[in-house]
Amino acid sequence: MIKRFIVIVAVFFTVVATAQENVSSPYSYYGIGLTTFKGTVENRSMGGLSMFSDSIHLNLRNPAGYGRLRRTTYAVGGSHERLTLNSGDVKDKAKVSSLDYLAIGVPVGRNLGFAFGVLPYTSVGYQILDLREEIASRLEGRGGMNKVFLSAGYQILPALSIGVDANYNFGNIQNQRTLIRQQVQLGSRDVSRSDLMGFNFNFGADFQEKLENGLNVHAAATYSPTTTIDAENSRQLATIAFSGSGGETVVVERDIDVADSELTLPAKYSLGLGLGRPNKWFFGGEYVSTDDNSFLSINNAGGGNANFANASQYKFGGYFIPQYNSITNYFNRIVYRAGFRFEETGLSINNQDINEFGITFGVGLPVGPGFSNINLGFEYGQRGTTDSGLIQEDYFRLSVGLSLTEARRWFERRKFN
Repeated sequence: MIKRFIVIVAVFFTVVATAQENVSSPYSYYGIGLTTFKGTVENRSMGGLSMFSDSIHLNLRNPAGYGRLRRTTYAVGGSHERLTLNSGDVKDKAKVSSLDYLAIGVPVGRNLGFAFGVLPYTSVGYQILDLREEIASRLEGRGGMNKVFLSAGYQILPALSIGVDANYNFGNIQNQRTLIRQQVQLGSRDVSRSDLMGFNFNFGADFQEKLENGLNVHAAATYSPTTTIDAENSRQLATIAFSGSGGETVVVERDIDVADSELTLPAKYSLGLGLGRPNKWFFGGEYVSTDDNSFLSINNAGGGNANFANASQYKFGGYFIPQYNSITNYFNRIVYRAGFRFEETGLSINNQDINEFGITFGVGLPVGPGFSNINLGFEYGQRGTTDSGLIQEDYFRLSVGLSLTEARRWFERRKFN
C-alpha cells in the first residue's frame, strides 16, 4: 500500500507541475477560456450525464455517488482531439492531446466514501492572425485553471446519498498580442498574465429507488454557489524587431503596473432523472444551468463585440450490457454507452450566440476477473458558426480511461491474518 501511495503522489505532483494546453479554439480567447468536461470517460460517453452512480465507478461530477462506493477505485483518463476550423472561406486543422483527470475513491465503512484528485477546469489555447490594409496583428493565448479536489459522500438512507466537493482552483492565463504597421520598422508586443487561485464548493444529492417490477428510478442534483477567487495580474509591453527568418528580438521592454482583481465563478446547478435495470441498461436526461459567465474583466477580451449570458446544457444518454455475468462470451460483458448533448454556452459574439452539440458513444471493456475495465469513448461535435464572420469548429475526440477496482476494501478488518 505504501508503494501505491508513493506512485499516486508522484503522478499527482507531475500533473500539477506540468502545464498543458488541452484546447485549440479561437473561442477560448474570451474570458478565462473554455470550460472543460469534469467527468470520466464513462460519463462523457453517455452524453456527459453526471447523474448515474454505482458501487464500483467514480462519479467526478456528483460527490453524492461516493456514499455508494464499495471498493477502492483508481481512475485516470486522457483524450486526443482533431479539429477542423472553418471560416466560410478558409479551413484549417488542429489537434491536441491532454490528460483529463486523475482520481482515487476510497470507501470508509458501509455508507461513507472519500475521493481526491486533480483535473482541468478551464483551458485557453489559440492563435489568431488578423490582417488588414496597413496593420497585421497576431493574438496568442495559453494556460487555464485546474482544480485539486477532496470529496466526501454519505448514504443517509438506502435510497438517498449526499456529498460535497471542496475544490482548490489554481493556474494562469497568458494572452499575447503582436502588432505590425506598414512602413514602420519596429513592431510592438503586449503580454498579459493572470495567476488565479481560490476555493469553491459543489454539493450533490443522489436518489435511487427500486420499483416493484425490478426497475430502478434515478434522480440526482448538484449545486455550486457563486464563489470569488483571486487574480494576480501583470502586463509587459515591448518594442520588437523581426529577423528575415521570422524571429523576434526585444528592443525595449517594460513592466506595466496592473491592479490585482477578483474573479467570480458563477453559480451552477444540475437536475437529472433516469430509469434502468441494474447491471442491464439505463437511460436518463439532465439539465444544467450556469449563471452569467461575466469573465471579460479578466483580460478585457472581446471588447464591445462579445457578451456573456446564462448558459444551459441538455444531455441524454445511457448504457446497455448484454449479460454482465457471462462466463463463456466476453462480448456479452462489454458495456455499450451512447448519448447526445446540446449546449448554449452563454457567449455571444457580433450578436451571434455560440452554441455547441456533441454525439457520443463508447464501450467499457472488462479487464481481469474483478470489476476493473478500460473505457473507450468517441465524440463528434460542433461549436460555433460561420455566420457574422465567425468560425465553426468540427471536432472528433477519442477518450481513453482506466477504472481499476481493488478486490478488497482498505479499511475492512481481516478475519484471518
